[in-house]
Amino acid sequence: MGLMSKLTKGAAAKKAISAAQKPENQRKIKSAISSMRGKSSGGSTTGRGQA
Repeated sequence: MGLMSKLTKGAAAKKAISAAQKPENQRKIKSAISSMRGKSSGGSTTGRGQA
């Protein structure tokens, strides 16, 4: 069972990597990352650098 699990995970990773190499998917990934960064740094700075 362990071998099949590893093979399945490896195949899924290979497919994800090959999909991420396509230019149209790279644009989607970059926009998703930038929107996630914008949401995570959304202005709440309580406790950081305040005296």
